[in-house]
Amino acid sequence: MSLVRIIEVSGRGVPVPGKDIDTDAIIPARYLKLVTFDRMGEFPFYDERFKSDGTLKEHPFNEQRYEGASILFVNENFGIGSSREHAPQALMRWGIKAIVGESYGPIFQGNCLIMGLPTVAIPKESIDGFMDILKTNPETEFTLNLESKTISYLQNGGKGKRSIGFDIPEPYRRALTEGTWDSTRMLYANMDKVRQTAERLQQIRGF
Repeated sequence: MSLVRIIEVSGRGVPVPGKDIDTDAIIPARYLKLVTFDRMGEFPFYDERFKSDGTLKEHPFNEQRYEGASILFVNENFGIGSSREHAPQALMRWGIKAIVGESYGPIFQGNCLIMGLPTVAIPKESIDGFMDILKTNPETEFTLNLESKTISYLQNGGKGKRSIGFDIPEPYRRALTEGTWDSTRMLYANMDKVRQTAERLQQIRGF
């Protein structure tokens, strides 16, 4: 099993504005009882998206124009609160492949990393600009490049390309681009070394 290196992520964007959106808002606590993550993609922002009778509220994740979007744009302190890994699982299984924001809860950002979900940071004025673009041109395509640390997009009807830089912790960037974010794949990729080590350990030899 080879390592999965994440160099670029491309797709349309979906804006979810709001400061200090915590993990309980991203995935309500009652869904933590599910045995597997298989259905998590049904529940991100559930209480923000649905009334008690199941009818829709106004929310970007409910808007048809953002259907199929894979890059989430957020504001300051996104993902603060409890350490539940269900929050990035729900976003990823909804279809999100990268998050662009002002800043993040550190545990949430770490949980995103171990799922191969890049979380990059840009200034507030840039986030506000991207959200304005998405309100009027939701079909805009964005590309995040983790080697150059830039996010680019086409403007003026696809006639001009613009790029800006983003920040991401260097250990996170290296883990994503080198494929070491996936500990399970790393284990399989080094299985011969694992077996050799196991044979040297009397406690587990022959297990």
